[in-house]
Order: sequence, then C-alpha cells, then structure tokens
Amino acid sequence: MRVVAGERKGTPLKAIAGTTTRPTADKVKESIFNMIGPFFEGGIVLDLFAGSGGLGIEALSRGAERAIFIEKDRKAFQILKENIQKCRYEEMAELYCTDANRAVKALLKRDIQIDYLFVDPPYKKLEYYNFVSLLAEGGKLSQDAIIVCEHSSETHLSQEFGPYVLVREETYGNTNISIYRKH
Repeated sequence: MRVVAGERKGTPLKAIAGTTTRPTADKVKESIFNMIGPFFEGGIVLDLFAGSGGLGIEALSRGAERAIFIEKDRKAFQILKENIQKCRYEEMAELYCTDANRAVKALLKRDIQIDYLFVDPPYKKLEYYNFVSLLAEGGKLSQDAIIVCEHSSETHLSQEFGPYVLVREETYGNTNISIYRKH
C-alpha cells in the first residue's frame, strides 16, 4: 500500500495486520481519484472509518487542504497516526479515535463544510451509511461535495442521500465504489 499520486507519491503506507480493517487496494484508490479528481485545489476531507488512512492521505497528497480521520479501532488508529507522521501531514490532519456515531454527532455541532466524504465501513454494517444522510441533512456537506462509498459488490446502496444522487458506480472484484453528487 502506498500513496499513488501527488506530493507524497510513492510513499509506502503501513497497513493493519489481521482482518479488522480492509485497506483500499492501490488500484481501486487510483480509480476512485481518477473519477473524482484526480487533483484538488483545497477542500476538506472526512475519512469516516479511516483504517490506516489511505483515502484521506491520498486526498491530502493530491491537494486537499485538510482531512479529518475517524477510526475507532485502537490498533488501526495507531497505524493511522504513524502514516500521517510518515507523510508529514500532522498540521493538515485531525485524528479521532472514536466511533462514527459519536464523531458525526460532534461534526454536526461544528461550523464545517466537507468537500470530500469517504465512507468505507465494515461491509456487513449497512446502517453506517445513515451517517451520510445525517451529514447531508445537517448541512455539513458543501454545495459541490463528492461522496465516495466503498462497499461489497453484493450490497446495493440507496440511489440518493438527501439531495446527493448516485452518479457513478464501478465494481472491482468484490468491491463496489459508489459516487454521489448533488443533483
């Protein structure tokens, strides 16, 4: 696993040993950013269920100005911190070792506009996609926000989350990427 493009291109990232997380494969990550970018001029990223931080770090490397990482697994959180330090993004990253429910409640109270929302929960936990609706309804997603959901190819997500509609869906083996934008 590595940073695919941008200012930290080629930097190797640590992954979590075991099966508690499922890092996004470099090929899939590259495809995601080719669909939504591939490079950014600023913007705020929320990497919900961040794992080792591959998606949020990739967004920073490609020009996002700030990223918020949410990961509740303590081992994964430690790897996430190490990856942020290795890429020298400490000043641009907010890291929270907490569950997504608590994190979303806290974000709803903040004055923030998220431009890129990455949602990659455990594949069997479909209820976690409700956080997308909460953030949209709570006015926390910018007008031009892009929502990227990574999920099992056996799972079919909603066609819309509030005013954000499915604009593209791609399958990579047993992984689907669903991309939403405001219609």
